[in-house]
Amino acid sequence: TQLGINNRHTMNSIKDTLFIAMQYIIPQHALSRAAGWLANTQIKWIKDPFTNWFVNRFDIDMSLAAEEDPCAYASFNDFFTRALKPDARPICSDGKAIVCPADGAISQLGDIKEGRVFQAKGQDYSLQELVGGDSEIAKPFLGGKFATVYLSPKDYHRVHMPLGGKLKSMIHVPGDLFSVNTVTAENVPRLFSRNERVVCVFDTEIGPMAVILVGAMVVASIETVWAGQVAPVQRTIKTTHYDQQENIELATGDEMGRFKLGSTAVVLFGEQAIGWLDTLEAGSPTTMGEKMGSMAK
Repeated sequence: TQLGINNRHTMNSIKDTLFIAMQYIIPQHALSRAAGWLANTQIKWIKDPFTNWFVNRFDIDMSLAAEEDPCAYASFNDFFTRALKPDARPICSDGKAIVCPADGAISQLGDIKEGRVFQAKGQDYSLQELVGGDSEIAKPFLGGKFATVYLSPKDYHRVHMPLGGKLKSMIHVPGDLFSVNTVTAENVPRLFSRNERVVCVFDTEIGPMAVILVGAMVVASIETVWAGQVAPVQRTIKTTHYDQQENIELATGDEMGRFKLGSTAVVLFGEQAIGWLDTLEAGSPTTMGEKMGSMAK
C-alpha cells in the first residue's frame, strides 16, 4: 500500500541521516587505521574467516582471480587487491579510445563548468581544491571533462590508465575519510575535494590527464605502482615532480594504483580533448578496460 511505501521511505531517510551524522562524529582516521591493521594481519584464524565471509557477503566471482582460493592470500589486503587472470579484463583496441580505469559504476561524468565539478544533485566542488589548491595544476582542465568511478567492496580494486601517458607530478592531499557511496555523495558537501586523495597528472598525446585516487572511510592506504604506499604518510600536502630522468611512462590499460579497501577514482581531461560515450550516465556499471570515451582530435 501507499502507506507502507511512505513508511519505508521515512525509515530509509532516517537511516541515511543517521549514517551521515555518524561520519561527522566518529574518529575517521583512527577507525581507518584500525581497519588497516585488521586487513593486513596474517593471522589465519582472523583473516581466513573474515575473507570467506567477505566473498560470500558480496558474491565475489573468484574464478576471475589469478589465485582463486581466497584463503591462499597472505592477508585480507592481498586478497582485496588481488590480480585478475590475464584475459579477465581485455583492453579496448580502438586507438582513439579512452578506457575505464576501474571496475565499479559511474558516480557522475560530464563537463567541468566554471571551475566546478558536479558531485550529485545539489552538490558540486572546486576543481582547484580537488587537485590540492594549485591553480596552475587546475588550469589545463578548466572547461574540460571529468568522470567519477565508484569502486564498491565487491569490485576489483586496481586502477588502470584511461590513456597512455608520462607522469609529470603526484600530489598527496590529506583530508577527511567520509564514505564515498551514493548517500554520502548526495549529502556531504565537497566530498571528493575534502577526502584524502592522491592526484596523479600525466602528459598524453591529447594534452594533460589527471587520475585522482580518493580515499574513504576504512580505506587502509592508497598506493601507486611507481611510489608504493602514498597515503597515509604525512599530514601536509606534498607535491612530487617527475622529470625526464625518471621517465615514468604507462600505456593505456596499465595498472597505475590501487586501494586497500574501496573508494573512488576521478579522471580529468582538458577542454575539447575527449568525449564520453552518450550511453554512460550516473549509475552505469563499468568494467576496467572497456571503452568509455574517445579522443576528440
